[in-house]
Amino acid sequence: MSSLSRDEVARVAGLARIDLTPEELDRLAGELDVIVESVARVSEVATPDVPATSHPLPMTNVFRPDVPEQPLTQAEALSGAPASEDGKFLVPQILGEE
Repeated sequence: MSSLSRDEVARVAGLARIDLTPEELDRLAGELDVIVESVARVSEVATPDVPATSHPLPMTNVFRPDVPEQPLTQAEALSGAPASEDGKFLVPQILGEE
């Protein structure tokens, strides 16, 4: 027996502006019931002595400290470019001349 009725699914679909066929409403009522039951089972297991986690493995910051450094000069920035002109990157034109 589904804890979510077909009418509740239709109401949520209406709020989301999703047009569902009667067959889709019946199918989604069952699928959403499985999701609700799964969340309820997880809620039963969660206890105050078990800390909430967002990732199964410990995460650490692997980035270097954010220390300001001297920026590239214009010549250094353009040195790796395939083409440049008047101190700017030269790229193929993609729009018509206007």
